[in-house]
Amino acid sequence: MTPIPSPFTLHVPDAEIADLRTRLALTRLPDQAPDAPWAYGADRAYIRELVRYWHDHFNWRAQEAALNAYPQFKVPLHDIDLHYIRVEGKGPNPMPLLLMHGWPGSVFEFIDIIPRLTDPARFGGKPEDAFTVIAPSLPGYGLSFAPNQKRFSVEQMADCLNDLMVKVLGYDRYGAQGGDYGAIISSRLGYAHKANLLGIHINLLSVRRDRPLADDASPEDRKYHEELNAWLKEETGYQWIQGTRPQTLAYGLTDSPAGLAAWISEKFRAWSDCDGVIENAIDRDRMLGNIALYWFTGAIGSSFWPYYARMHGPWPVPEGGVTVPTGYAAFPKEIIRPTRTAAARTYTDIRRWTEMPRGGHFAAMEQPTALTDEIRAFFALVR
Repeated sequence: MTPIPSPFTLHVPDAEIADLRTRLALTRLPDQAPDAPWAYGADRAYIRELVRYWHDHFNWRAQEAALNAYPQFKVPLHDIDLHYIRVEGKGPNPMPLLLMHGWPGSVFEFIDIIPRLTDPARFGGKPEDAFTVIAPSLPGYGLSFAPNQKRFSVEQMADCLNDLMVKVLGYDRYGAQGGDYGAIISSRLGYAHKANLLGIHINLLSVRRDRPLADDASPEDRKYHEELNAWLKEETGYQWIQGTRPQTLAYGLTDSPAGLAAWISEKFRAWSDCDGVIENAIDRDRMLGNIALYWFTGAIGSSFWPYYARMHGPWPVPEGGVTVPTGYAAFPKEIIRPTRTAAARTYTDIRRWTEMPRGGHFAAMEQPTALTDEIRAFFALVR
């Protein structure tokens, strides 16, 4: 029996907003370690100001309304109530596009990009490039989370979301796009469900990180290998704790909004093209909307599970496994940037590879127009 979606509107009770403000007012901050700000993680002065702003000025209802401006649904699927946005395209033959966020993101990433994808003529594009966008909260994230529900690996997320597109919504063929885990799930779909994929467009490449450097490696591959080793040494502490002791970390971040804000905002700074100031790249209210969604849903612990599953299982996308047409937008401040040679070991049909002039890991928030243009250009090749 095909699951039946139900319309959904987000409304956080006033009492929960009041409780959050009380907790913010009672924040106890650690001291600042010596040396430069941000040298050892989130900077105390920045977090103190962010918490003050969250308490005094942030308007959750405005962010809630921005999300509720789009049609939302929940559907019982794979033993959870899966949340998704669905916006019909305005054009002669809109293409169904599965649009996926990652960690520590949410569907708030897509508020600015959805209208550009669904109504291109409004933004100077061609109506025939329109998409019907389906943007789910990943299973176990945000509005696709309920206490004590099952946890999902990347492989299980891909299976669930393919069933959403094919069995629930009736799309035999569709495109997939994403960054972070959204990119890895897109890649997994291109491997495990290739019969349903017209193509995938990603802004993070899912390539093995344990392949040794070949003796005859090119200068570009050697540079990438050096950058990768530096990143693995200095920037992956969050992966190890989230991938080995997710439950323990969840206590602190579920109980302390300041702790949650520090954990997430540090990644927005480190991974965006912001020159050290988050707000240069990402609107503060939109970032806090994203953080607040983790807070109100209590989903931070569940959101760690793909890290645990990945550390205790095989890499979800085997080399040579993605044979569907692939497009890649290489943003200069992305956390890792494999070479095309390295990418080709996994993606065998790269149709478009674009070096982007600006932007980082949160491309849909940082560069919505540039990312939209790339998505349109790639899928024009495979529609």
